[in-house]
Amino acid sequence: MTDSYENKSVVLGPEYDDLLRTTLHTVIRRMNGKNISSGWGVGGSQEIDTELVQIGIEQIGIESETYIGLSIHGPSKLVDQIRDMVNAEYNPDL
Repeated sequence: MTDSYENKSVVLGPEYDDLLRTTLHTVIRRMNGKNISSGWGVGGSQEIDTELVQIGIEQIGIESETYIGLSIHGPSKLVDQIRDMVNAEYNPDL
């Protein structure tokens, strides 16, 4: 059984997918999410962008990392909700 406050991570898709990133940020804005912090770095051939977002009383982390993808992590219930909303809205064929 997964507790709603147990943390989890989900890779949404490739880090270079601009439509996926836009869809994620649209979902977060719709949920009244506020950016708390962001960062960027390079290590060898890998690039990483990070964001910390507040949604209600909870926080999620967003990471875009070369060779790993665009991922979100935080409380499992919130991560699952965001993943489902992104999947319902994301349509790369348009």
